[in-house]
Amino acid sequence: MELKGKLAIVTGVSKGIGLETVKTLLEAGMYVAGWGRTNNSIDHKNYHFFKTDVADWENVQASYKATKEQLGNPAVLINNAGFGIQGLIHEIDVEDWKSMYDVNVHGLFYCIKMAAPDMIDNQEGHIVNISSIAGTNGVKTMSGYVGSKHAVTGIGHSIFQELRDYGIKVTTIYPGSTNTNFFDDMEFANANENMMRPQDIAQTILGSLQTHPNYHVVDVEVRPLKPKG
Repeated sequence: MELKGKLAIVTGVSKGIGLETVKTLLEAGMYVAGWGRTNNSIDHKNYHFFKTDVADWENVQASYKATKEQLGNPAVLINNAGFGIQGLIHEIDVEDWKSMYDVNVHGLFYCIKMAAPDMIDNQEGHIVNISSIAGTNGVKTMSGYVGSKHAVTGIGHSIFQELRDYGIKVTTIYPGSTNTNFFDDMEFANANENMMRPQDIAQTILGSLQTHPNYHVVDVEVRPLKPKG
């Protein structure tokens, strides 16, 4: 897709992969609508922030309407918002479990539900879902997060078959350990320089977007080469 001058919606833009993705897409000449509960420090004429809680269906509808009114229809949707809470299956709090699914799964659905009809009308679009290595295997004490990311995998694999005939691509990216705030409250790991950089994940997203119209990157698994240094 030719990206220059087109609009991307990116969720979860306050830090980490979302923040670096916004920077990368702006450098590629795109307009970016940043959705999140908190903003970042980016000051760019083509960046516009819309306060959004993707877990809230009414809020997502309002943000999409405002985005369209100000910036037009999106060509790209990056579903990056997500988080994980650690806990044994019999000990994790029920509300924590629900909140992970509300953001990681329901939020992704809400955003796609809003953007897909306009992409279908335009006969062009690219949806990128940020899953995790946890979307391909199990992780002890992370069953809630793992389950939500397996759902992202299944959704992506299903909807690319639904949307491909309309010229819409769906890519799911599975990052391994990445140096972000994700690990702030985790007992089994701490963010460190041996993990991947979020800007490299952003470059992977960009690469999938810049492909030939008939070339569809469905799944991308990325890991640090030397996770122990």
